[in-house]
Amino acid sequence: MALPFWKMKSLGEMSKSEWESLCDHCGKCCLIKLEDEDTGLNLDTDVACKLYDCNKGGCRHYANRHTHVPDCVVLTPENVPTLNWIPQTCAYRLIAEGRDLYDWHPLKTGDPDSTRKAGMSVIGRVTSESTFSDPDSVDWEARITEWPGEGEED
Repeated sequence: MALPFWKMKSLGEMSKSEWESLCDHCGKCCLIKLEDEDTGLNLDTDVACKLYDCNKGGCRHYANRHTHVPDCVVLTPENVPTLNWIPQTCAYRLIAEGRDLYDWHPLKTGDPDSTRKAGMSVIGRVTSESTFSDPDSVDWEARITEWPGEGEED
């Protein structure tokens, strides 16, 4: 039996459809992140980008997200290894590090909802940044959250 594409190809060798299929739709990369000024550590919050659908998951304007959110970062084979805020469970990060996908990943289970079922998704557990009328009034430290699979090495 042939090996799956993610075990045979580097990120740069993947087709567009292979690349897109690596995303497990956890939503962790769509979270507002804070940086600790003293340590440089990136901290996740439970606040999602205004384009993230907090109940169903996914970006509401994926194809044109930069029109709505100019600082949205597009992942590429070149920048994945340099972005320290990418979730530890992220398939792009795992492949770039020469590791395999987790058993709950949709490419392994065949179930597009397996990430949520495994408790690795932020769906239904976050608030949209658009709910805050004044971002400066948000107690951001109180919004810091450690998500399952993050902050631990296997």
